[in-house]
Amino acid sequence: MLDSHQHFWKVERGDYGWLTPELGPIYRDFLPSDLAQDMRRAGITRTILVQAAETEAETDFLLEVAEKTDFVAGVVGWIDMEATDFAARLGRYRQHPKFVGIRPMLQGLDDDAYILRPSVLDSLKTVAEHGLPFDILTFTRHLPHVIAALKEVPTLRAVVDHISKPDIANSILDPWRAHIEEIATFPNVSCKVSGMVTEARADWGLADFAPYVDHVARCFGADRLMFGSDWPVCTLAAHYSEVANLARTLLSRHFGPQALRQIFEDNAARFYGV
Repeated sequence: MLDSHQHFWKVERGDYGWLTPELGPIYRDFLPSDLAQDMRRAGITRTILVQAAETEAETDFLLEVAEKTDFVAGVVGWIDMEATDFAARLGRYRQHPKFVGIRPMLQGLDDDAYILRPSVLDSLKTVAEHGLPFDILTFTRHLPHVIAALKEVPTLRAVVDHISKPDIANSILDPWRAHIEEIATFPNVSCKVSGMVTEARADWGLADFAPYVDHVARCFGADRLMFGSDWPVCTLAAHYSEVANLARTLLSRHFGPQALRQIFEDNAARFYGV
């Protein structure tokens, strides 16, 4: 199986603006040796390593880790999408065999409509021209802006991270449900079944996630869903194996073994070209 979404970080690097001591157990270094045993126990053989800091130094760090880590199949990095030389920067990273995608951290930006800035749209068009995957990290409030951007760049190959982090803790489905349904009408957009446990109550149960997984299953189907752990962020609420079992159990209500193989391996491998 291929985990489409996990992170590594070294706190001393100092560019993780969101990672503070208040986050307790994840305010420490997480590196390949910390994940290897959990992967084996869960049956995961490869991962996609995703950026967690808004610097190109982070992208360089992750690519260095990937070069030394057999199970890291690819890296989704960060590049300044407002840089006037964005195309040149992207071209430089594209030369690295394990650079497979780009992600701005939309969820944490002051401007909810950042993705619609003219310079960012121009960069999105460059990403689309290269056929490079684009990870969409958002909350529900960002989705109308994402939809508008997709209308401007309909050829963009994109994936919604963490089912766009709906308010699972309070069982709120709308307007997330309608926005997800509209995003799914773009045939080049997929969705990661990931990042859910940290949006739920501390005493979460399977039933808390069912309406959300049911909806993305209906909207995206077996061809455009992919499993991701969001490790180590997920460890704030669940063990790695629990996250994998949660996704497998809920998706098994909709899909058989062949479709589950697509969701847990083939789709992410095809999307990221690994």
